[in-house]
Amino acid sequence: MRLAIDAMGGDNAPKEVVLGAMDAISEIKNLNITLYGDEKQIKPFLTNDKNIEIVHTDEVITSDDEPVRAVRRKKNSSLVLMAKAVKDGYADACISAGNTGALMSAGLFVVGRIPGIDRPALSPTLPTVDGKGFLMLDVGANVDAKPDHLVQYAIMGSIYSEKVRQIQNPTVGLLNVGTEDGKGNDLTKKTFELLEKAPINFIGNVEARDILNHAADVVVTDGFSGNVALKTIEGTAQTIFTLLKETFMASAKTKIAAALAKNDLRGLKDKLDYSEYGGAGLFGLAAPVIKAHGSSNSRAILSAIKQASYMVENDVTNTIKTTVESIESEKE
Repeated sequence: MRLAIDAMGGDNAPKEVVLGAMDAISEIKNLNITLYGDEKQIKPFLTNDKNIEIVHTDEVITSDDEPVRAVRRKKNSSLVLMAKAVKDGYADACISAGNTGALMSAGLFVVGRIPGIDRPALSPTLPTVDGKGFLMLDVGANVDAKPDHLVQYAIMGSIYSEKVRQIQNPTVGLLNVGTEDGKGNDLTKKTFELLEKAPINFIGNVEARDILNHAADVVVTDGFSGNVALKTIEGTAQTIFTLLKETFMASAKTKIAAALAKNDLRGLKDKLDYSEYGGAGLFGLAAPVIKAHGSSNSRAILSAIKQASYMVENDVTNTIKTTVESIESEKE
C-alpha cells in the first residue's frame, strides 16, 4: 500500500507530518509513503527513510490562497502533486493537513468523484461520552444540499462505519431541531422520508444536544448545519478547558488539586480531541482523501494515516460505488 502525503500542509508542517509518517511506517506493515514538499525542509526531520520517499517541490498552497484558483494555478504544489499521484495510480490514498478548500477542490478536479455520487462530504469522527465516537457528515464540503445528497451521505457514512470502524449495522440519525417525525424544514422532512426507504439502519431524527451522548453511529446533515455544530463542539471544549485552567490556577489549594489531577485532565482532553480518531474523510471521491486537522501533531498525523490505510484495506471506495450502483439500478 502506498500513501501520498502533503508534507507542507498544516500549522506544524513539515516536522509533525514527517514524524507521523515515520511512526506509521514502524506500526503498519507493507506501507510505503511518499512525502510531497520541500526536500531541504523535510530531510532534517527524516531520521529514518525506510519505505519513505520524497518528491521535491517548493510550491505550496497556503491557508490564504483562494482554493479553486490555487489548485488550477499551482499545479506543482505539494497538495496538487499529492492528489495527482492518486489519480495516476501511484498512490492508493492521500492525506493533507493544509488548506481545506484546496483539498476539496483537488479531490473534485484531480482525484474525481465516484460515479453516482453528486457531491462529496467532509466527514470527521467526533468523540462521545462512552468513548466510541460517531461519524458526522457533512461538516462543510457543501453548505447547500438536497435530500438526495443527504441520503448519499448516510449510505457512505454507514459503509465507512461498518467497514473501517467495525460497527455492525451502524445506526444513522438525521440532525434536526426535534426527535419527532415531521420536524424541521423542507430539507429535513424530505430527507427523512427518503432515509426511511434507504438500505441503512435509520433511527430517525437526533438533536444536537444528544450527539455527544452517542445518539447514533452516523449523524447526517447539510454542510452549513454540520459546520456550525462542529465549530460549536470545538469552541465548547476549548472554553471548558480554559475555565478549568483558570479555576485550578486561582489559589495554592487549587494548584495542588491540579497537580494531583494532571494525568486525568490530560486523558479527558485527549478524549475530547477528535483528531485522535483520524482526519475528516472526503467521502464520495474515487479514492480515499483525508483532511487532517490544521494543527495536527505527529500523533494526529499517525491517526490520519491509519484511517487512510483502513479505507484502502477494506476497499471502502468500491463498496460505496457498488452500493450506489445497485440503488440506481433498483430505481430503474
